[in-house]
Amino acid sequence: MSRVGRDVASALFGSNGQIGVTRGVAEFHAGRPVLVSSGCETILALPVEGLDATRLREFMGLCPPALPCLAITERRARALGFDTDTATKLRFSSKPRAETILAFVAGAKPHRRVAAIPAGAAAEAAIELAKLSQGLPAVLVAELVSADAIASKHQIVVIEAQSVAYFRAETIASLRIASRASVPLKSGSRADFVVFRDDRGESPVAIVIGKLDVSKPVPVRVHSACLTGDVFGSRRCDCGDQLTLSLNRLEEQYGGIVLYLPQEGRGVGLANKMRCYQMQDEGLDTIDANTTLGFEEDERDYRIAARMLQMLDCTRIILMTNNPAKLAGLAEAGIEIAGRVPIEAPINGDNRRYLKAKAARAGHRLSPTLLSAP
Repeated sequence: MSRVGRDVASALFGSNGQIGVTRGVAEFHAGRPVLVSSGCETILALPVEGLDATRLREFMGLCPPALPCLAITERRARALGFDTDTATKLRFSSKPRAETILAFVAGAKPHRRVAAIPAGAAAEAAIELAKLSQGLPAVLVAELVSADAIASKHQIVVIEAQSVAYFRAETIASLRIASRASVPLKSGSRADFVVFRDDRGESPVAIVIGKLDVSKPVPVRVHSACLTGDVFGSRRCDCGDQLTLSLNRLEEQYGGIVLYLPQEGRGVGLANKMRCYQMQDEGLDTIDANTTLGFEEDERDYRIAARMLQMLDCTRIILMTNNPAKLAGLAEAGIEIAGRVPIEAPINGDNRRYLKAKAARAGHRLSPTLLSAP
């Protein structure tokens, strides 16, 4: 393609790096491998989400003479007992089975001993790609001698590690308003639903209540989607109750915004959220469940919320939250926080432990009276 053609393609479709990462996420969704390049190193990477014997055998057929390693996050490595401060590759002494790999990724501490080495930039980028696909945060990786030949023969997507690092910021920059409409609510009032769209195809929504006066601080609730709580009324969390309380308060105050973000399970996705629930049933709290699975305590990125507010000409807000991370994240992204309003939902026997963990370990500002309620 000529230079002019490349410039036109870039203007129409964004940077080549972003296109590559988007394709890489799609490949990971389909359970297919990608090539990740960083400097002189190129690795073949396969997501472990949904790994079975057939996929493992096909992947290993691409790897000789190398034997694949398992790349995991620092959080997961430490949960397995490795003393490390970086993402880690686990070396198997013989061909591993799919069940063995999954035990190292999401199971209890495996009994098999393996060697551990730092993962490197390419493997770290592949792990981030797995997170972007909302799969388990781990990948099988193999260093290749003839990466170009394999990429050509098997039509494997090639991704630059640096492009993965920039991808979230570029996705936020791609945000645009896709559509809007007035929607009558169950309460009898109406709200404007403003649907945004980014280059990944995600659709965060701003629910605008009443007539906004952006010359004054606007009441705002930043709400992460929770299928179990918002739709089905799960008692394991307070999400659905918080959403209802927020809408009611904004209607009473004659105006404000709810930002509804596709960040299920503090950003880990619905499938991983269910895995964390299983770990909580086995005794871990909500924070330890996330980190034991290999995620950070909270994977959400509030820059997307800040961008939505800026596009609505709303940069001074009163935030309805108990979460200090939301205050810090929005402020860091350029939103002026004029005040905070707590949003405390009723506590019950199923969510008490969850709320106490958020207060004690994540600094959520919940009143002692609420937490001590019978």
